Amino acid sequence: MRHPHVDAAMQILTDLGFPRRQRNERSSLTLLALLNLHPNQTWDAAAAPLMGITPIMNWFREHYGKTYKPNTRESIRRQTIHQFVDAGLVLRNPDDSNRAINSRDTVYQIAPGALALMRLYATAEWDIALPRYLEQWKTLADRYAREREMTLVPVRIADGTSIHLSPGKHSDLIRAIIEEFAPRFAPDSALIYAGDTGDKTGYFDHERLAALGVTVDSHGKMPDVILHYADRGWLLLVESVTSHGPVDAKRHEELVQLFTTSTAGLVYVTAFPTRTVLARYIAEIAWETEVWVADAPTHLPFQWHAVSWAICG
Repeated sequence: MRHPHVDAAMQILTDLGFPRRQRNERSSLTLLALLNLHPNQTWDAAAAPLMGITPIMNWFREHYGKTYKPNTRESIRRQTIHQFVDAGLVLRNPDDSNRAINSRDTVYQIAPGALALMRLYATAEWDIALPRYLEQWKTLADRYAREREMTLVPVRIADGTSIHLSPGKHSDLIRAIIEEFAPRFAPDSALIYAGDTGDKTGYFDHERLAALGVTVDSHGKMPDVILHYADRGWLLLVESVTSHGPVDAKRHEELVQLFTTSTAGLVYVTAFPTRTVLARYIAEIAWETEVWVADAPTHLPFQWHAVSWAICG
């Protein structure tokens, strides 16, 4: 039997106007975790801890006996937390707005106005405070949205248009790949895909990739950047290394399998922000791949196979 706090949290989400997909046990427990509201506490004890997704899931298990499988982590992030953040109910990385969204250190916190409202639940003041909060809520959510928009990383594409990626070191390196690496080593190439740490798909030309014989059903398997260098008949599959590893032997095989139907030749590239970061991963890089470093953008420091690119040598 569900604890009354879970049902109460679900009612709060309903009162706040969240869509049906967020009015469920998963979202209710997420709200309770972000309020650090234990089963034996009343709503006026609600707090505002900084919590990441895994700590939130651990909190469910410890305090409400609800265990979710590890693969549920992405559902909580994408189908509950994202909507809470977009609505201004929850803040992402309020302690460091420049932290990359895909960082293992990403944390979330209930917004101050929402916390004040939650502390009034189940009291006579709730019915007065809720309409006032709802009147201000849209303005608040819009302000948060504008603030997020201002921190987005603009990226110029070869055709003169721009895309915007979530802030952070990962997006900065993706921008360097598109704006520095591509013009030098794959001039006039077309951007097919650029992943975004915020929504996983910052840019995706599905039709162009399909025309090259490749269809994918999971963005999570994609490299960070895909470039089509038509003059050479190549697809450049580029991994951006800031918080995760390079194209090692395992990742190389994954990409081989994912793009096995490609009618274009495949070139595997690992991009690093600095030579210092490269040095940490140098022993892991797979053979038959290339390396590019953003702080030395004019050349490829290493080729891990015997035949160098024609454009490099």
